[in-house]
Amino acid sequence: MYRLLRLNWIGGAFGWLWLLVVMLPIYWVVITSFKTQATYFITDTLAPPAEPTLDNYRTVVEAGFIRYFLNSVVVSAGAVIPAVTVAFMAAYAIVRGAGNRWLRSINSVFLLGLAIPLQAVVIPVYLIIIRLHMYDTLAAIILPSIAFAIPLSVLVLANFIRDVPRELFESMRVDGATEWGTLWRLAFPLTRPALVTVTIYNALTIWNGFILPLVLTQTPDQRTMPLALWTYQGEFGINFPAIAASVTLTTIPIIVAYAIGRRQLLSGLTAGFGK
Repeated sequence: MYRLLRLNWIGGAFGWLWLLVVMLPIYWVVITSFKTQATYFITDTLAPPAEPTLDNYRTVVEAGFIRYFLNSVVVSAGAVIPAVTVAFMAAYAIVRGAGNRWLRSINSVFLLGLAIPLQAVVIPVYLIIIRLHMYDTLAAIILPSIAFAIPLSVLVLANFIRDVPRELFESMRVDGATEWGTLWRLAFPLTRPALVTVTIYNALTIWNGFILPLVLTQTPDQRTMPLALWTYQGEFGINFPAIAASVTLTTIPIIVAYAIGRRQLLSGLTAGFGK
């Protein structure tokens, strides 16, 4: 009885209410993807379809979903892997060389990158890509994505590396290990949760990116998944069930990635900030 009295009933009620608010749009997207375009406007919005159909998913696949999906995979992997690698080495150098004024300046530059939104520099990025003759290529999306993924990755990884006891680094140096060997044999295994964190976070951010693919690409062959939704928007109407089917297929990799790395994601984001 005492344990029941100590339960936070009000907090639990608000938690279930918030879960309902979050699940309602997901429920609407899923049931809409099984409706036909003809019955979508004449049935209740939240009512399940009387005759579910997979025609919308067939339409999405036939409209080039596989190509858009592969483009998103190439962009996400091509941006995340270099960004996390560079950020990891930069964070290690910043933490190990904390007394170096030049490295402190570099750290300030990375922190300044967090204060610059993508929308504020999209025009300079566009002009740079044009000058490099990379417009309408996947590389035009990958390079700016790497630049915008590095600052937050450095911040998270640096705070995680600071939690590694300094004695471990000193013992590696006594044993004759170089800084490069210490980086990959000591810091890399101990910071694996943070590496998973920044990898998943950056992958989700780049996967859902819309502005860069919109500004830096033009042909359908270079479109990513967010831009693929435009395929179902015509001059006189919008195929909402097809859009819902495309959104459902697009979010499946995101849900799988979060389900696999959610523990590392939460532990890595909170590492080092309690001090």
